Amino acid sequence: MKARVRIWLIMSLLLTLLIGAKSVPVREAMFYEKLDGRQVRCNLCPLRCTIAKGKSGTCRVRKNIDGKLYATNYARPVAIHVDPIEKKPLFHFLPGTKILSLATAGCNLRCNFCQNWEISQSAPDELRDRPAQPCEIIELARENDCRSIAFTYTEPTVYYEYMLDIAKLAKEAGLKTVWVSCGYINEEPLKMLLPYLDAANIDLKGFSEDFYTTYTTGSLQPVLRTIIQCAQSGIEMEITNLIIPTANDDPETIREMCRWMIEEVGPEFPLHLSRFFPNYRLMNRPATPVNTLEMAYTIAKEEGLHYVYLGNLQTDKEDTYCPNCGRLLIDRSGYRINRVDIVNGCCKYCDYKIYGRFNAPEE
Repeated sequence: MKARVRIWLIMSLLLTLLIGAKSVPVREAMFYEKLDGRQVRCNLCPLRCTIAKGKSGTCRVRKNIDGKLYATNYARPVAIHVDPIEKKPLFHFLPGTKILSLATAGCNLRCNFCQNWEISQSAPDELRDRPAQPCEIIELARENDCRSIAFTYTEPTVYYEYMLDIAKLAKEAGLKTVWVSCGYINEEPLKMLLPYLDAANIDLKGFSEDFYTTYTTGSLQPVLRTIIQCAQSGIEMEITNLIIPTANDDPETIREMCRWMIEEVGPEFPLHLSRFFPNYRLMNRPATPVNTLEMAYTIAKEEGLHYVYLGNLQTDKEDTYCPNCGRLLIDRSGYRINRVDIVNGCCKYCDYKIYGRFNAPEE
């Protein structure tokens, strides 16, 4: 594997020297169709943008060049960091380990509360990138003792080809992969990607079409479909819901969301209820009151979700408890793990099976 990676790396560097890193598109996009007049239709996400020659889709990264669609952000990450895996957030997938996180420019949504809007709402040529071929990402993960790679920060769907190529190499290299996504992707692309993913955190931004239309320019149903598709695939999945005052903090809507989760995918998938802070185009909205988060937490537990956490807030409601005996199993302080009492995937005290993938010696 190492020899193969190094050969690929050498070829990639030679190609860059010959043609220039940004002078021509390096990868034709997947999932598109050609239309009359050298237009194309992108079928990667539910927007299904019709793109004229010389133009880009809503995501700003998939561009029609002479009647073909290209991923202009391929191998052009604008952010690469080593994070604690809890930052994704993932609380039930290899807790306490490091993860290599990366992103390119672009996003297929226009959330007016985006915390990474400087890179998500930009085109590739508007940002300084650090060119890195998929094999280089694998090497970076190994060099930094990361057990997994996260596609995160912006929306990984818009760098689909790059993500897929990295994920395939990661599987060969024995590294895990994590998809941190808004879930706004069509069924066929997701079906192709899922065999190369190990875990995902899906951002369920709200639970009404009105919220999605007003605050994201997207729609709810494709996200719900993605959550069901991920759950059925068998990958480890957690869900995040950012609670924004007067936008998606209605108690009955939160209750409806929790009931949907239990009925459609089951009670074991962890739910992270995160605190909103003013950002991007929603600076006039106050931070989420702590009592609102506590209310949402209570509702989620009342409805029967097994694992509920509060995020962007220092609280004991970031710890993991056994749904059966109620004992503390994972003691957290921010992103630091103080104690894990899970043995062979089960509660140390009552042997109840705990959802997730934990640090077994063979992994």
